[in-house]
Amino acid sequence: MKLVSFRADGAGRIGILRGDRVFDLGKADPGLPRCMKALLEMGAEGLRRAAIAAEGAIEAIPSHQVDLLPPVPQPEKIICVGLNYADHAAESGMQPPREPVIFNKLPTALRASGDPIVLPELSREVDYEAELVVVIGVGGRAIPRDNALAHVAGYTCGNDVSARDWQKGKPGGQWLLGKSFDSFAPTGPALVTADEVGYPGKLRIKCRLNGRLVQDSCTDQLIFPVAELIAYVSSVATLKPGDLIFTGTPPGVGMARTPPLYLRPGDLVEVEIERVGLLRNRVAGPPLASSE
Repeated sequence: MKLVSFRADGAGRIGILRGDRVFDLGKADPGLPRCMKALLEMGAEGLRRAAIAAEGAIEAIPSHQVDLLPPVPQPEKIICVGLNYADHAAESGMQPPREPVIFNKLPTALRASGDPIVLPELSREVDYEAELVVVIGVGGRAIPRDNALAHVAGYTCGNDVSARDWQKGKPGGQWLLGKSFDSFAPTGPALVTADEVGYPGKLRIKCRLNGRLVQDSCTDQLIFPVAELIAYVSSVATLKPGDLIFTGTPPGVGMARTPPLYLRPGDLVEVEIERVGLLRNRVAGPPLASSE
């Protein structure tokens, strides 16, 4: 299934995305929650009921008539992994890390497919990073690697937008803030359930900037695969339903190019992942200062 969060008539809902149509699951099964995280908290029963509801006659809404939200609008945690592609490490001239490099983004950075990436006044070096995003379904602590994929509800496309002058140029490095400006975590358009995606370790991942292919790799280049990331993070922090894990970006980022290629107003960034979907976001200039 391709599960989406959306807003219609001023209310948040969850639905199924089929082509260019959205099917409101709440109308097919009024007992289902209208929040993706609450659906995931129901575990396998929630996904089973959603699948049954999706098989029934549900009123279709053209996707242009709804406002798509991030697939999980309010995750408790957004966990990210740095330098996790072997080909990206080679591009950067760095040795692959011996353990995952973990950081996080603030939830206020989340945006949906179609929402603008807003360039902040405080940065002049904003970069794109195409990433496969894992959505946790079954929470847990100290999850064994061999059982880790059973804790995955599904996957979505993500863009780990990064202010490089904050991440690299501030005293001590400001990874958290440099990665957490509002709009710096687009995800979507849908949460594609794990059964539909299948094995996450061999998915082609691409990023296009204004139609130009700038990143093109495969998740078989992941230094630490999805199962290992879940086991590693959960050895420290309890994972909860709806938590997101950005799994790292392949080579081709703007910072590594000569000259550097940073985002500018009007740019169109597209992240496409095999069997997961296509995330599109236009870049906007800094917001106007408030007159108040």
